[in-house]
Amino acid sequence: MATSVKMDDDTKARLERLQAEIRLQTGRRVTQQELLARLVEDAIQSKADLVDSFREERVPLADAEREAFHEGMVSSGVTTSEEDIDDVLYG
Repeated sequence: MATSVKMDDDTKARLERLQAEIRLQTGRRVTQQELLARLVEDAIQSKADLVDSFREERVPLADAEREAFHEGMVSSGVTTSEEDIDDVLYG
């Protein structure tokens, strides 16, 4: 049973370009349904990458942001161990 998938004109055009490129490079006609099925299968195989692509991007920082962060850092001259951090955080 086929189901319709709504997409904007830009996405539809890119899907059609991808479909045409596959035909040019392989000599094989591929339907949009086949193409979408393959894309979904590939996405399932690399699910973590797909999920990450929807996360709000926070890195890499712009050079100015990185410099501003490092300018605010000062060395106290005291070495801090993990135990010191645990004591401060957890008492």
